[in-house]
Amino acid sequence: MAELQHTRLHAGLYALAALLLVVQAAWFYLVGDYDRILLPALLAPLLITAALMRLGQPETARLSAYLVLVCGYLLVAMELPAQSSLAPFWLGLPPVLTLLLLPLGPAMLLNLTLTPLWLLLGENLLDLDLALGYLSLVMVAGLAPWEILHQRSLLQATDPLDEECDAIRRSALHDRLHSECERAELLHQRLAVLVIHLPQLEMAGEQFGPGARRALLGSLCDTVARCSRDHDLLGREGDADFWLVLPDTSESGALLVRQRLEEALHRAVLLDTGPVETRLTDCHLRHGESPGHFMQRLQATVQRQVNG
Repeated sequence: MAELQHTRLHAGLYALAALLLVVQAAWFYLVGDYDRILLPALLAPLLITAALMRLGQPETARLSAYLVLVCGYLLVAMELPAQSSLAPFWLGLPPVLTLLLLPLGPAMLLNLTLTPLWLLLGENLLDLDLALGYLSLVMVAGLAPWEILHQRSLLQATDPLDEECDAIRRSALHDRLHSECERAELLHQRLAVLVIHLPQLEMAGEQFGPGARRALLGSLCDTVARCSRDHDLLGREGDADFWLVLPDTSESGALLVRQRLEEALHRAVLLDTGPVETRLTDCHLRHGESPGHFMQRLQATVQRQVNG
């Protein structure tokens, strides 16, 4: 949902920029400045095209960003030499626009590469202080996206939850399972793991897009949460493979959970993919078995499920 809102926001901003260019072209016409009408009149349809491309697949979304960037560069190249009072605004627009539309690394490289071009276009309007201000803006503006990437990497390193669903990620799953194995051995308790495979997941993403993929993952996680206990743990082992860790659970208890899950998932019907198909296998920790060997058995079970 957040990704969809982000996509619509970008498309709306591109469309708003196109509207502003239409207004600018109309203003030039009203004031009789006919020589400056052509460029905004040509750029407006390009921005509308970029807005439509932003709503498409990820490949077209990337192309839309480059298209908007080219339109912005052309507009700045036209306006910068003619603006004396607004030179700082037009000079500062390219680096900020580049950082908003491109990843941090390519954006910084492009900003530094194009610095001589913008300074050359505005050479009649610039002084040393303004040129130094431009270079400072290029460097300082890059700090904000850098800090965002830094905080995101810290969050990903510390957040145990998977990025696409409510299951915990693979590294956290292995750590928790290792602890549960040691706990079961120490307290002489039983430990079961339900191995779940979603064969529809890859097809859902390829044929119906990321929305259907997220819906399928969400349906699985919600159903598991309803059919399991509070201290049971669902983790994502692979793209379409999940482990449901069942502490202090006997073979008969694990079988009951498996049957309950199979029935609940079969009743779950999604708009794009239909009934949710799963392959479930229950595995049990053997007496004296090491956590590493148990995980190897679980991974071998996953491979058998993937191979059908």
